[in-house]
Amino acid sequence: MSVRRFLAPLLMLFILAGAAPALAQDKVVYHIDNAAEQGTKALRNIRNHLDVAPKTEIRVVTHAEGIDLLMEGAKDQKNNIDYAPLISDLKGRGVHFEVCEITIKRRNLNKDQFVMDAEFTPSGVVRITELQARDHYAYIKP
Repeated sequence: MSVRRFLAPLLMLFILAGAAPALAQDKVVYHIDNAAEQGTKALRNIRNHLDVAPKTEIRVVTHAEGIDLLMEGAKDQKNNIDYAPLISDLKGRGVHFEVCEITIKRRNLNKDQFVMDAEFTPSGVVRITELQARDHYAYIKP
């Protein structure tokens, strides 16, 4: 075997290996099911995450008491922090915030009670499963 035939595939492998990290983009789903316990911590973690890795694709999926994070006028009662400006800032950085429609129905709420930055998904648990299994998102529960 000539050296050239041996080196060409090896060179291609090095080129592709070097390009892979540049093409890869981290994808993360943050799971919120209790706004009172997780809200401020989650929003802070997401901000810090983007400060270090600004190209990360982040989705926040809320269900159960986690949807309270995205309701109009929601705040961290313990620390007196309004969530809306923090959510709006993160939305401006590309973060998607999703609310479980099953929870909305169960709690007799309607979509106009949520911040404008909220998106809706039929089931929060199913959405998290899809993001992890099908779309290869890393999972974080703050």
